[in-house]
Amino acid sequence: MGVAIGDLLERDEISRSDLKGKIVAFDAYNVIYQFLTTVRGRDGKPLTDSNGNPTSHLSGVLYRTSSFVEDGIKPVFVFDGVPPELKAETLDKRREIREAAHEKWALAMERGDTAEILKYSQAAVKIDPQVVEESKMLLSLMGIPVIEAPSEGEAQASYMADKGDVDFVSSQDYDAFIFGAKSVIRNLTVSGKRKLPGKSVYVDVLPEKVDLNKNLARMEISKDQFIDLALCVGTDFNKGIDRVGAKTALKLIKEYGGYAEILKSKGLDEQIERYAAAKEFFKNPPVTDDYTIQWTKPDKEKMIEFLCSKRDFSEERVTSAWQKINAAFETKTKQPTLDQWF
Repeated sequence: MGVAIGDLLERDEISRSDLKGKIVAFDAYNVIYQFLTTVRGRDGKPLTDSNGNPTSHLSGVLYRTSSFVEDGIKPVFVFDGVPPELKAETLDKRREIREAAHEKWALAMERGDTAEILKYSQAAVKIDPQVVEESKMLLSLMGIPVIEAPSEGEAQASYMADKGDVDFVSSQDYDAFIFGAKSVIRNLTVSGKRKLPGKSVYVDVLPEKVDLNKNLARMEISKDQFIDLALCVGTDFNKGIDRVGAKTALKLIKEYGGYAEILKSKGLDEQIERYAAAKEFFKNPPVTDDYTIQWTKPDKEKMIEFLCSKRDFSEERVTSAWQKINAAFETKTKQPTLDQWF
């Protein structure tokens, strides 16, 4: 998922306390995917209620978000809209990977291979419409702003950051930079641990802030060249150049100046049009100004009705999460100053 350019970017470790009072736009699909892949049982299946409905996403949204609010972070969740036609090939490949993973998961279950069960169950994860709608509903009950992007959530979040409506974009992917975000927060978790991709291994991590302009100056390339670099590596909207990783792409950009010249040098002129379309999408993605960033009082009764009465959550734990959010809201209403929480 996303473009593989992380090796080129320097990051600054920060603490969650550094984000107190900051508005952080979360790539909602990215976050929910994390919950669905990590909050699972020993059989690799997501947590479910007594009726077999998945609850991993709800558990993650409730507990992680309430902890962020308790720390003074002001979260906003941005959801994807309609994917662009340019992404069709990538989505088809992801579908094939999930289907193959389902088959391998079943075989691992027959063998009783715990490591393989977890590996392939995570690779088989799909975010379905029910999961999305339930996540939106829970966030709304918690009083957290939900933004609907016309297309890519990271593009909308980056646009909001560029306007100054949010302070940071939070995502594990690097696409936000290609869409124009200047500062991205990574590894923003409650546990301080992150699962390694494709492995059932967790490592200790601290939140990181990645500053685009600082990295562009260090690499001595322009923002436009940075987009070209990403295109050469490969994105969700175009196939990269074979055997060209991030470091090689940087060398090529410095030698030739841009993606068109690089493609011509490799006899790949036929790909220029596709690269041009992908670049245009990154530079001018569908975004909207039709959104409101406003936090509201969390609805305790409806949170309990939804999570406890319908989805078998512990009322004590739901109440605890509500108290964290409500305490922040009450502080805001009692201290109406410019530097208040919301």
